[in-house]
Order: sequence, then C-alpha cells, then structure tokens
Amino acid sequence: MTTTSAGTGVGPLLRTWRERRRISQLDLAIRAGSSARHISFIENGRSRPSEEMVLRLAEHLEVPVRERNALLLAAGYAPRYTETPLDAPSMEALREGLDTLLTGYEPYPALVVDATYHVVAANRGITMMLDGLPDHLLVPPLNAMRITLHPEGLASRILNLREWRGHLLAQMERQIALARSEPLRVLYEEVAAYPLPAPHPEDPGEDPAPVPYFALPLRIELGGQALSFVSSISTFNTPMDVTVAELAIETMLPADPATVKFLRSLAP
Repeated sequence: MTTTSAGTGVGPLLRTWRERRRISQLDLAIRAGSSARHISFIENGRSRPSEEMVLRLAEHLEVPVRERNALLLAAGYAPRYTETPLDAPSMEALREGLDTLLTGYEPYPALVVDATYHVVAANRGITMMLDGLPDHLLVPPLNAMRITLHPEGLASRILNLREWRGHLLAQMERQIALARSEPLRVLYEEVAAYPLPAPHPEDPGEDPAPVPYFALPLRIELGGQALSFVSSISTFNTPMDVTVAELAIETMLPADPATVKFLRSLAP
C-alpha cells in the first residue's frame, strides 16, 4: 500500500467532490466497485489510488473533465485529457460538423457556447435576434448571458423577462455548484446585478391568446412580432478533450404556430 500525508494529494480533493455531491463513502464504494474502507483510506491519504481508480471515482462523482486532470495530477499521474483550441487544425471536423448543424437548423436560432457562455458559433437565426443591439455588447467575444440579460441587450425585448431571467440565473447557480468555476461565478455576479428594464409596453402580463406551452418559453418581441421559443441544450457524450467537454449547443425551438409562420416567412 502506497501512503501519502493526510491533507495533501488527491484524497482531500476526492472527499470535497464527494461531499459536494452528497454521496456517502459507502454509496461511492458500491458505485465504483470498491469498499468504504478503501475510499476512507484514499480520502485520508493512507492509500494512493491507481490511475484507473481516480478516473472511476471521478466518473461516478460527475467531476468535470477539466477537474479530472487536476485529480490525476494530485495523485501523481499525467493529465489524461487534452485542451485543444477550437481553431486548431485537428478540430476541423468538429468545426465543420457544428457549422453544418447550425446551418441546417435555420431559420430557427441556434448557437454554441463554451463553459462561460462565450459564443463560439451561431447561425442566422441568432443574428436576426441580435439585430439593432448596441455595438458595445457585440464586441467579440460575445457572451450569451451578458447579451441576454443586459438592460440594453435582449432584456429590453423579452416579454417575460422576470421568468426567463430567473431560469437563466438558476441554471448558472446549478453549474457553479457542480463545477465551482470562478470565471462563471464572476459572470453570474455581473449579470445578476443588472437592473431590470422597465416592463415591456406591449406585455399585458398574460398571453392575449393562451397557448399550451410544453416548457417555459422565451417570449421576445422582434420586428414588431411577439415570438416564443423553448430552449434545448446538447453536450458531447464521452468527451476526451476539455474544450469539447465544455461546449454546449443551444437550439431554440418555436413554441407556437405564429412563431413558426414568422420564421418560415424569412427563409430564402
């Protein structure tokens, strides 16, 4: 048995992740095919886990890929996951695939964001939604949360802003709790502090013609037309690269017949 000093190494890090997930040592041991005694020894620094065990525990604790590298380093192993810039030649197939996906979704809006909601790709449906926003919000890198919640951004056009804002902030809170990302926390504090714009003059508080929405819609006024969308977010299964693991594809699905009709009228 290899031992390390208590309070250092991978053990305390694994214990922190286990406590964040509110999983007991016994439950984690059962999931990982180990014993509670072994998990206790690892966390207390009395036993050094194998590389395979570190990765197995990280998987069952849903540790983000970026942090799995940190666990491996703390255990004395080399990082397993690369972090390749999206514009690298080796990412060409991924970029082409994302472009094909986004273009194929038109005229409906779709975009790709990274772990801190910077927009890395978007289609013409998103461009339509951003038309007329002030230049200072459109300086690269665009940030989806900042553009949406800034009082000079889309917030001034969102008819159900309080509901949608609450949904987005809760989404960020869950991500911060899971990943403990400092850049994401800083972004959250910024956008949560934005003042709410005055209520939209065309928002009567309720839909004039109620629609049986199947999910909370984003109701937004564009070009004099009230449009409704529901959001779907997709990520990559079994990513082997930090960059890929942190990408999210958001597609906006029309939530009522009027929105479908309006968007199709814009299609070439």
